Amino acid sequence: MTETESIAYDVVVLGAGPVGENVADRARAAGLSAAIVENELVGGECSYWACMPSKALLRPAIARADARRVPGLSGAVQGPLDAPAVLAHRDYYTSYWKDDGQVAWLDGIGADLHRGHGRLAGPRRVSVEGPDGELRFLTARHAVAVCTGTRALLPGLPGLAEVKPWTSREATSAHEVPDRLIVVGGGVVAVEMATAWQALGSRVTVLVRGHALLPRMEPFAGELVADALKEAGADVRTGTAVTGVTREGSTVVALTDTGDRIEADEILFATGRVPHTEDIGLDTVGLEPGSWLDVDDSLRVTGSEWLYAVGDVNHRALLTHQGKYQARIAGAAIAARAAGVPLLETDLWGAHAATADHAAAPQVVFTDPEAAAVGLSLAEAESAGLRVRAVDVDMSSVAGAGLYADGYRGKARMVVDINREIVVGLTLVGPGVGELIHSATVAVVGEVPVSRLWHAVPSYPTVSEVWLRLLEAYRDM
Repeated sequence: MTETESIAYDVVVLGAGPVGENVADRARAAGLSAAIVENELVGGECSYWACMPSKALLRPAIARADARRVPGLSGAVQGPLDAPAVLAHRDYYTSYWKDDGQVAWLDGIGADLHRGHGRLAGPRRVSVEGPDGELRFLTARHAVAVCTGTRALLPGLPGLAEVKPWTSREATSAHEVPDRLIVVGGGVVAVEMATAWQALGSRVTVLVRGHALLPRMEPFAGELVADALKEAGADVRTGTAVTGVTREGSTVVALTDTGDRIEADEILFATGRVPHTEDIGLDTVGLEPGSWLDVDDSLRVTGSEWLYAVGDVNHRALLTHQGKYQARIAGAAIAARAAGVPLLETDLWGAHAATADHAAAPQVVFTDPEAAAVGLSLAEAESAGLRVRAVDVDMSSVAGAGLYADGYRGKARMVVDINREIVVGLTLVGPGVGELIHSATVAVVGEVPVSRLWHAVPSYPTVSEVWLRLLEAYRDM
């Protein structure tokens, strides 16, 4: 291994996913020099193994389901999906797992890309081990930002490695449709991949250790998604833990604590994420390797003056859009501190505070039906000590919903802080609701009084008229 001299930058970023790219972009926009270090593909998990490929797989499934609920069209879309075409479209949206375009984007903003494994090597110092074995050092005048994200968590089952299970990466990049697929888990990755592969022709069995799907959302969200998966042909078993796995020839066998033996061609474990921090030199700056990184609202690591942790790695909100939001906040904070501008800790909704992580992080689950939520669930609001009232509306009561889909099924819940008379949370489940959640996000972030929301008139007849139904239900309680 050869060593080169150290190169100095204002900001050094570990990880060139969407979060790292945005930190580098904000640093460059502020006139700071920036280096970004990546040992895989520039664009990260979201571009190649998560957001983009998963939504490319799901879109045909959702479009077909929507079409089947439209009179006059339903009869034209009764056949199976063209799986090879769907997979080819997925490949297109991952740029065929090549990062030339994203590298060109980095060049365009003037950030230097260093290929290789980046590790902290003491305060404000990063070592990069290149693919050719060359070792170079980067120093940061103002900040190092850890944007290394997460990786799939696999359970410690004996023999699991020999089974070669799918994680989210294999589930979004597979090039053949398995005849039978076991999905272990009940969270977002589990239900989205169960939806996609069931629609593409797999016989899917979902095994959930807990008693509900989507346990972090309002209970009705998981219930409606589970019902739809069952109607589509999936076998959904809650209260079922996998106790062992083996591969017998080309067949995977899963054993459960309920005494079942389930056979499949592939098995996907979607059982959680862990921080990608086990080999990035955290010990050289007094931090525990493999740990989540605790940060303040400017995304600076607790106790440090120069180290930032942005995106999934800080465990605040494991969502790409929230990570990019954090990157904009971190970039602004780094630039302000570099210029000697004091940050006002009391400015909760200012340019240097990621307040939305606590109060208004939106999420869409792209199943059929879609589930979308922002802010606090009823249980979360009550646990936080807020005096709240929840109102529920059956989405079928909305005229626009009936036009959107014959026999529209869905539910909405609005959580109102009755002391301040503002909406602190909204959950929607139903076809197409993902496009409605931003209006709720604006209401929650803006702390718009319920009295003012009465004057935000939804267009008729659209599904967004659910807002009127929710406000009427709240008024009439």
